[in-house]
Amino acid sequence: MINKIEIEKPTLHPRNPHRFRYDFKKLSTVYPDLKPFFFINEHDSETIDFANPNAVKALNKAILISDYDIQNWDIPQNYLCPPIPGRADYIHYIADLLAESNDGIIPEGEETVGLDIGIGANCIYPIIGNETYQWSFVGTDIDENAIQNCKKIITENSKLIDAISLQLQVEPRFIFKDIILPEDKFAFTICNPPFHSSQEEATKASLRKVNNLEDKKSSKPILNFGGQNAELWCTGGEIGFITQMIYESVKYPLQVFWFTTLVSKKDNLRSIYKTLNKVGAVEIKTIEMEQGQKISRFVAWTFLSEKQQKEWKFTV
Repeated sequence: MINKIEIEKPTLHPRNPHRFRYDFKKLSTVYPDLKPFFFINEHDSETIDFANPNAVKALNKAILISDYDIQNWDIPQNYLCPPIPGRADYIHYIADLLAESNDGIIPEGEETVGLDIGIGANCIYPIIGNETYQWSFVGTDIDENAIQNCKKIITENSKLIDAISLQLQVEPRFIFKDIILPEDKFAFTICNPPFHSSQEEATKASLRKVNNLEDKKSSKPILNFGGQNAELWCTGGEIGFITQMIYESVKYPLQVFWFTTLVSKKDNLRSIYKTLNKVGAVEIKTIEMEQGQKISRFVAWTFLSEKQQKEWKFTV
C-alpha cells in the first residue's frame, strides 16, 4: 500500500520540500494548534479546510516551524496569508536562474542579495530564501503596518536579524526610487504584484475563490483572501504595475542582475514583452511554474550585456 503522505506533487519544483502531501500529524506535533483543523476527507486523505483562514494560518505556522526554523510568525487580520509551496517554487526557480549565470552553481550565502518588492506583512519570500540558500534580502512595501509586522517577525526570530532589512516606500507611485541606492547591488528582485485594478474587482475575485473552495455561495470575502489594498489592487492593475516597474528598472541597469515579477494573467505577457523590448532589455526569460491545476509564471529581464553577466560576482 502506498503511503499517501509520500505521494509526490510532480508539478512543483524538484527541490521544493512541499512537493509531497502535507504530513498533518507531523506538522501538528511541532505546532499542536494545527491539530483541531485537520481531518480525513472522502478520499481517505488528511487535509484541512482551506477556506478557513484560521486553519490556513495554523498550517503556515506549522510549516515555518518544521521546514524553516521560524518559531514566531503571525500576520494581522485582513492581510494575505500566502500559500507557502507556491512561494517556495518562485524562490527555487530564481535559484536556477542565478545558476545559469554562475557556471551552473546556485550562489549561496549572504553576499547574494535579493530585493523583495511588496514584502507584505508575512515576510515569506525572504524567510524561504534565507533558510534555503542563506541569501540576504531587502524588503520594501508602501504599507507601514506591513513593514512593522515584518519587523516583529524578524526581531522574534534571531536568525533573520542580520539577513533581512526593511524599507518603507514613502512615495507609493514609485517602485525602485529611493529603494535601490547608488551603492546597492542586487542579484535579483522578486515581486508578487497587485493583480486587480480596483477594490471592487479584487472583492469579486476573492468571493470566487472562497466559493470555489467551499462549493457554496458566499457574499463576504473570508479574511484569508481579503488582503489590504496594496496587496490586491492598484491603479492600472497588474499590467500597470509591471509596466511601471519596467520603466523604472531602466534607471538601474548595472545594479541588478535579474529583475523579476510574477505575472498572473497570461494575456499580459504580450504587452510586457513589447515594453521590455522598447526599453532595451538585453535578455528576457519567462519561467512557468505549476502548482496542481494552477499554472503561474514569472518574467525575468536584465540590462547586462553578455560580457557584464560573465563578470558579475555573486559572492565576494
